[in-house]
Amino acid sequence: MNLPRSVPHPAEALVLARIAPAVRERAAAVRLMVFDVDGVLTDGSLYYGDNGEVQKRFHVLDGHGLRLLLEGGFKVALMTGRSGPIVARRAAELGIAEVIQGVRDKGAALAELAQRSSVQLDQTGYMGDDIIDLPAMQRAGFAASVPNAPGYVSQAAHWVASQPGGSGAVRECCDLLLASQGRLGALLAAPGVLGPGAIQ
Repeated sequence: MNLPRSVPHPAEALVLARIAPAVRERAAAVRLMVFDVDGVLTDGSLYYGDNGEVQKRFHVLDGHGLRLLLEGGFKVALMTGRSGPIVARRAAELGIAEVIQGVRDKGAALAELAQRSSVQLDQTGYMGDDIIDLPAMQRAGFAASVPNAPGYVSQAAHWVASQPGGSGAVRECCDLLLASQGRLGALLAAPGVLGPGAIQ
């Protein structure tokens, strides 16, 4: 049964049930969404091997959410203050072409990325969890954070996920963006998007 456009898909209604109208309005304007990595896409832990290699843990729910954002027509980027091959590999698996590493001034980097992407800053979103993310969060039209961020960081966000970083917080954010723009229901109904072979 096709629901009228004025009636949200049940999944969208569920996602948006406890979201304030002002937050929904901001999320509805986002065209470019940028995510920090450590503490947002991961739990912030760094695992060092005997040979000095660094390992990070990613969550498949977050990965699938990022894929859904891309499928939904959003521009998606990863931005991190650290540098290394792990983030580039994860981004490549997910089909994210824009990966910015070794960034110290994330506010300036976000503005530059928005300009390069032909997107206004009030049409950008940024999800971060620490002091280095604050300049980007303050410039973005939609700022998101995680519950395990320092209080002075999460207070700067328009929306805070209920799940911690690295454990589904990014997926929550992706679902919110898609639902706010009426795109989640279409993706749920699209053949193959959630089927076998979906990259997470």
